[in-house]
Amino acid sequence: MTTLDIFADPVCPWCLIGRAHLMAALAQRPGHGLTIAWHPYQLDPTMPPGGHDRQTYMEAKFGGPEAVARINAQVEQAAKVAEVAVDIAAITRRPNTFDAHRLIYWAGLEGAQDRVMAGLMHAYWAEGRDIGAPEVLAEVAAAAGMDRELVARLLASDADTQETRAREEHARARGVRAVPTFVIANTHAVEGAQGADFWLQVIDELSAKTQG
Repeated sequence: MTTLDIFADPVCPWCLIGRAHLMAALAQRPGHGLTIAWHPYQLDPTMPPGGHDRQTYMEAKFGGPEAVARINAQVEQAAKVAEVAVDIAAITRRPNTFDAHRLIYWAGLEGAQDRVMAGLMHAYWAEGRDIGAPEVLAEVAAAAGMDRELVARLLASDADTQETRAREEHARARGVRAVPTFVIANTHAVEGAQGADFWLQVIDELSAKTQG
């Protein structure tokens, strides 16, 4: 098996779209031999704990409503091509995702990591839910097969807070500067939402090396 490490944030639209293309490629290569591991990387680590009004935040970051409208349109078009659900009009909050990353870490211990990441992305991008809220995180965890009550208790504590911060700091120290960033076999790093064709080529090349 070859490890594919992915540094991502569920509120990043290109992480959503990049995952959709990757999953489309994996579906075409059922014997792909990739083991996926998601790693924490907050798109905005300065976000207040309660999050922020999304429109206000986006306008301040990108320079006004016209710029935000252009970005939204680009995301919607890319999501359409990737065949992944997006309802930007439903998104009212830009959450702090630190607790979401704690949940993703716990999910990795239970073999539910990709299901949880997919659930977080869907909750935010398709349903407009606040994935910074503990009750939403517990629901996503339960839907992925995790123990809802246990997750709720962990979220109410500081469990793995230091671990999650250390993992993100390690990623930045390694040179990760954008999300999504994919690291193939701990050797090759690729930034951005790559298309399914790219991943098919990667899988085929890795398979050829293995067989050779």
